[in-house]
Formats: sequence, C-alpha cells, structure tokens
Amino acid sequence: MPHAATHTLAAREHRLRLDSPLVMGILNATPDSFSDPGAGGGLDGRVARGLRLLEEGADLLDVGGESGVTNRPPVDPHEEVERVAPLIARLTAQGALISVDTYKPAVAQAAIDAGAAIVNDPSGLIDPDVAAVCAASGAALVVTHTRARPKQKLVRPRYDDVVADVKHLLAERLEVARAAGVPDERLLVCPGPDLGKDPAQTIELLRRLEELRDLGLPVLLAVSRKDFVGALTGRPPRERLAGTLAAVAHGLDHGAHVLRVHDVAATRDFLAVRAALRGEAPVPEDLLLADHLRREPLPQDDDDLAAKEAV
Repeated sequence: MPHAATHTLAAREHRLRLDSPLVMGILNATPDSFSDPGAGGGLDGRVARGLRLLEEGADLLDVGGESGVTNRPPVDPHEEVERVAPLIARLTAQGALISVDTYKPAVAQAAIDAGAAIVNDPSGLIDPDVAAVCAASGAALVVTHTRARPKQKLVRPRYDDVVADVKHLLAERLEVARAAGVPDERLLVCPGPDLGKDPAQTIELLRRLEELRDLGLPVLLAVSRKDFVGALTGRPPRERLAGTLAAVAHGLDHGAHVLRVHDVAATRDFLAVRAALRGEAPVPEDLLLADHLRREPLPQDDDDLAAKEAV
C-alpha cells in the first residue's frame, strides 16, 4: 500500500507534523445535527463535550455552526457567529487547537478572531473571500471538492471519472486560494466524500484516494458516519462506527493525514492497535499479557470452573 507523504501544516502560530495521523474531533454547535448527540446542551454543554473529545485524544476540534442537513435553509452569518465564536474562545482559552467548519467569510473571520487556526470550507471555496481571510490571518485552509452548492444535495450526480473530476476541481480551487495569498504550507485538501456524490461514486473515489497525492498537499479524510457507510451497512448514522473505522483504515493506507471523526476514543484505540501491529509504535515493556493471566488464572477443566463458581 502507498504511504502518506510527510507534510508539515502551518496554522497561524502552530506547526503540525503530519507524519502520523491527526485526529480532528467533530464538535457541532447546532440544534439540528443529524448525527452528533452532543450538539445540544447550550454553550456550557458544548464546551464540556469539546474538552471531553480532547481528553479522549483529539489533536484538534472542528467546530461547526451550520448543519449539513440539506432540507433546512442556510443559517444567517450573524447567528452562526453567535454559535461558534464563544465556543471557540472558551476552548482556545483551554489550549485547544480549533478549526471552524464554514464557507462564509464573516464567520471565518469571527472564528479566527476568537482563536481558530484553521478554516475547513466544505463548499469548495464558493466564496473566495474565505481564502482572503485565511491569507490575512495566517490561518490554514481546507479546500474541499464538491459540485453541490451549500445545503444542496445532487439527486443524480454524473461524472465521467469522479477521481479525475476531484483532482481537476481541487487544482482549480487551490489556485484561487494561492492567488488570494494562502501558501501551500497552509493548505489541505478534502476529497468531499458524499458531497455532490452518490455512494458508489464516493466508494470509487476512496478506492483511488492515493491519486490525490499528485496535488502535493496533505489530505483530510471526512468519512465519519457518512451516507456511503450507511448504504453499505444499512445502519443509521449513530450506528456506523465499525464502518467508519474500516473507511479510516483504508484511508490511512492510501494517503490520509487528518481524520475528521465523531468517535474520538474509538479512533484513538484503533490507531494505537494499528500502530503496534504495524511496528510503527513500540509496545510498552510493562504490557505483558502473562501478568494479567497470573492475576486471574483461567480454569483448566470443568471441575476447576465449578469450584470457582461455588466460591
């Protein structure tokens, strides 16, 4: 399997090495999230959830103030700022590294003013002023592939070659970001699983994810609880953890650098076991299974089991 190239991401004053995957915990600040059970609870509840994601092992948090649900109107930028800016300010005061999930320049600016270091634009830079905001502030920028407008779901999207389209459109939008003054060291790309794509197209895209290496930039993988996982498993969003981790495993083998996930603790467990089995992380010297067995001997036969149960 191809290995991810080594990159360093600059995000304001931060320098993030991407030679091992970073876990980006999803923190929704919306009342209508279709997937995140922690989206409600007011500001204090969302701060607590963000801190919990950090304790579970998130390297950074992606804060969003507008749900991706397509049957609801866009959120007014002023309202979106009210949702995300206080949350970002509270979390950055606790030392958190924050990305803001928005396609609106005013929201991006307010989030950066509150302490965000990355703008995760899910629209493919539908408004180039988002790139200008990042250039002026030194924030990093995630450029995402999609042929759909925000809050729009394409019913029958058509591609001659979905991977070629992703590479072509991302290359175009990256040039927009560069022209606005965002250097490559502050850019990531996201192939946009499910965004303007049906499940079969998303699967084809992920099968060939390594082809995005031609763009020369780190890749953010956003597969958590996605529709294509539901299409393959028949499960609703909150029951898609196993399918998500399968997609994460594939993504890591094909060049992903940042993992945007809801289930941080489970993802960290997966990464720890994967790294140990691949020889990418040392096994702690005190991690001896024999010690655990000596503390609780296994029964040798039926008589032994019966004696133990009698006690």
